[in-house]
Amino acid sequence: MERFFIKNFKITFSDGINDPIFDTFAFMNQIEEIATKIKNRLKRPLPGTSAHLKMATKFRLNELKSGYDVSKAKKSGVLISLYPNNGSLFFLLIERQKDRGIHSGQISFPGGAMEKSDKDYFETAIREANEEVGLKKEDINIIGSLTELYIPPSNFLVFPVVGYLNSKPIPVPDPNEVAGIIEADLTKLLNSVNVKWKKIEVRGHKIKAPYFDINGYTVWGATAMILNELIEIIKSS
Repeated sequence: MERFFIKNFKITFSDGINDPIFDTFAFMNQIEEIATKIKNRLKRPLPGTSAHLKMATKFRLNELKSGYDVSKAKKSGVLISLYPNNGSLFFLLIERQKDRGIHSGQISFPGGAMEKSDKDYFETAIREANEEVGLKKEDINIIGSLTELYIPPSNFLVFPVVGYLNSKPIPVPDPNEVAGIIEADLTKLLNSVNVKWKKIEVRGHKIKAPYFDINGYTVWGATAMILNELIEIIKSS
């Protein structure tokens, strides 16, 4: 039987959130207000490529110089599922099963390729999140999307969808695709100290690349680039 794990990020607050007399309902209202602010910010021009490049590898920077042809790229959608937990705003990441795929064993958002039955990439992201981690469509409130990102190795054009859940979900991983689930504290990632550099093997070469250190997990590449845009959006909200 497959064994799954959930890694929790916790943060200590100094504004009374951990105080016994803290008003839970007031806190929930604050979280909802944050989600509303993010939704409103997503309606304005996005950081896009400038945010992506801050977490790009040397390979990606070199490829950008020659440009991309995305006319034949496969469309896909990923879901950034924001939800309240432990006095903060969290989101789900998954560790993919180790197989022979290009993104084998990597940390990513739930998501996958668009199918013919999908009306748009919003529907793709929700369907994939349901299939991979068991999130229910009716529990997800879509608040917008981030800038699409092309991934050369897999020829995917990824559309990141941002959704909000009113309560902490109970993930149900698909053992065929998901090796583990990580619950990440978004508030903690607003601190730049969590951005680090290390040598990572990319297409047979060892290169120095930026990554997010999330509870000891290395989150780099496309996932880090997408996540960095969300972080910049929140900071500007």
